[in-house]
Amino acid sequence: MPAPPRALLTGWFAFLHGEVTAGDELALRRVQRALDAAGLAHDTAWSPAFRPGALCLDRVRPEDYTTLLFICGPLHGEQLADLHRRFAHCRRIAVGTSTIDPGAPAATGFHHVLSRGGADGPPLTDLAASAPATGLPPVAGVILTRGQGEYGARRRHDQAATALTHWLAARDIAALTLDTRLALRDPGHFRTPEQLDAVLTRLDAVVTTRLHGLVLALRAGIPALAVDPVAGGAKVTAQAAACDWPALLPADRLDPAALDHWWHWCLTTGRAEARSRHRFRHHPDDRLTGPLLRLLHGPSAE
Repeated sequence: MPAPPRALLTGWFAFLHGEVTAGDELALRRVQRALDAAGLAHDTAWSPAFRPGALCLDRVRPEDYTTLLFICGPLHGEQLADLHRRFAHCRRIAVGTSTIDPGAPAATGFHHVLSRGGADGPPLTDLAASAPATGLPPVAGVILTRGQGEYGARRRHDQAATALTHWLAARDIAALTLDTRLALRDPGHFRTPEQLDAVLTRLDAVVTTRLHGLVLALRAGIPALAVDPVAGGAKVTAQAAACDWPALLPADRLDPAALDHWWHWCLTTGRAEARSRHRFRHHPDDRLTGPLLRLLHGPSAE
């Protein structure tokens, strides 16, 4: 008895050394939704480097499938030629793809190519554009430092940065790496404080080991999960106290439970608390500038 129809969904996201882009995954979701709505059985193969434990091409039994779908991306290379050989008995269809060389085996090996490039007509909208919408995760600006050698043996900067990076990677948080250092012609840095402020005001929260990461987040009315990377506490701890900001952890207490607690606090209670600190911008604390002006207006030092 022939096997019931079943499709295997592949793409560059399925190759061990392939590239997985946001567009690839969204295009895949669009095809998955279309097949589900049509009642067509299917499985998806993923690169084990990107989705450990998921179905991967090396463990797929080609005889279990009647159709191979290749979704999104360019049709070129030996990896696609290998797919044609392994799934020679399947009907092979490429959808939402780009064809570099129509005569190359990677392209001619498909029975049908539904190109987004408009080879037989006008270009078609990429599949990712109509992928199903889902809930969006919170966006965190991540401002870390691995420097500050002046703290010597008290430095826990690498430890803190590594722990925070692993914690962020294990959670559904859209992490945006930021730097408070300005540069004139470096596209990886902002040129003015206003450019940084324009990004901070659009975030849900900031995760930082820097004093100015904390201060500038609160100045923008954005909650900050601050970590003091110096053993025993230093300027980040002092500044959190000055701002009366509770979401602070020392570098030696960066366990996931503590980070989760303060992250949740930042996204809930911390929102209103951060907005209240926004007053710094309009009602500045003169406890430093006041004495400075008095000194400048006083008699000169002899």
